[in-house]
Amino acid sequence: MSGMIDLDEALRIVAQTPRDTAEEAVPLAEALGRVLARAVASPIDSPPFDKSAMDGFAVAADDDSTAFRILDTVAAGIAPERPVRRGECARIMTGAMLPPGTGRVIRKEYVEENAGSIRPLRAEPGSNVIPRASNLAAGDPLLGPKVLAPQDIGILAASGVAEIPVAVPPETVILCTGPEIRPPGERLGPGQIYNSNGPQLAAQLAAMRCPSREAGTVADERGVLSRALADALDACGLLLLTGGVSEGDFDFVPECLAGLGADILFHGVAVKPGKPTLFARRGNTWIFGLPGNPVSTFVIFEVFVRPFLYRRMGLDWSPRTVRGTLGAAVRRRSTERTEFLPVTVRQGVVTPVSFHGSAHLNALGGADGLIRVEKGVAEIARGTEIDARLL
Repeated sequence: MSGMIDLDEALRIVAQTPRDTAEEAVPLAEALGRVLARAVASPIDSPPFDKSAMDGFAVAADDDSTAFRILDTVAAGIAPERPVRRGECARIMTGAMLPPGTGRVIRKEYVEENAGSIRPLRAEPGSNVIPRASNLAAGDPLLGPKVLAPQDIGILAASGVAEIPVAVPPETVILCTGPEIRPPGERLGPGQIYNSNGPQLAAQLAAMRCPSREAGTVADERGVLSRALADALDACGLLLLTGGVSEGDFDFVPECLAGLGADILFHGVAVKPGKPTLFARRGNTWIFGLPGNPVSTFVIFEVFVRPFLYRRMGLDWSPRTVRGTLGAAVRRRSTERTEFLPVTVRQGVVTPVSFHGSAHLNALGGADGLIRVEKGVAEIARGTEIDARLL
């Protein structure tokens, strides 16, 4: 596809990417941040027994005695065997299993204890018992496909799940173009800059638990670039390119990809930053050509590459957003493209950060999110309610 297309049309094309059903089993300790490949059912009742919700004394559910003889003490982790009869009770700890014959717990603050017996001082409003399977019954859905968060690891562990099926992310190769790009740590020569895009993309992928390999930098020369692209395409499921996708004299990426048999799905999006963005496919390998400016690279990864990767892993993902009040007016001279601007989010106030354009990477250091300013909108007034996409 040639010619610049609207942002939402480009997003629709990416959202139609076929899912990859590959999965692997991993131990629970290695699952944080991975995508759960399919629904997992609880193998047990939760809780697996009737248990006490607090420290107190377990008595029969219908026992209205005015005094109870303390028969036993039940700690958490102990399976009580001695039944409790009318006029009797068992001292019980929070989380402990209810003894046979009991159905409610009188909290210890509500009784007077004396010589091996208790006398209730006030009525209990409830049973203070968490019934068996009140949270989940064995076979109930535990978790569905999602990005696993720390609380999900706890949920799975509480049900005794030790290993889970997770989606296999595509092997990703990062290739940066431009003779001026040098690795951090080297001395810069005249006209040279450090390669921030490669490490930045690798970090964004690592945060998603997606493996990647940086293939270094390649010169803007057709032959050299074509050979590097051919090698990368044969070695990965996703190729991330930075630079060489615009319309300059040395932007050879689109023609080299086409020459290698790639199908260009779109090249040019009405988005700022990131207008030259390219999306292509060759066989089972997918390609994103990202602009060379570092803010463009970062934003286009968040807007396009992240949802693409989750889609490939079987997840229809949406970014987390918060709604707040715009703390300062947004004004634009050019309104031909939808624009993403970095913002801070503080106590419900969304404030644009000082931003000098797509080369101003430091602006992202203080940003909590991005706001989307629609094509055709020249100004958004201070005080307007607006959604911020969290980073």
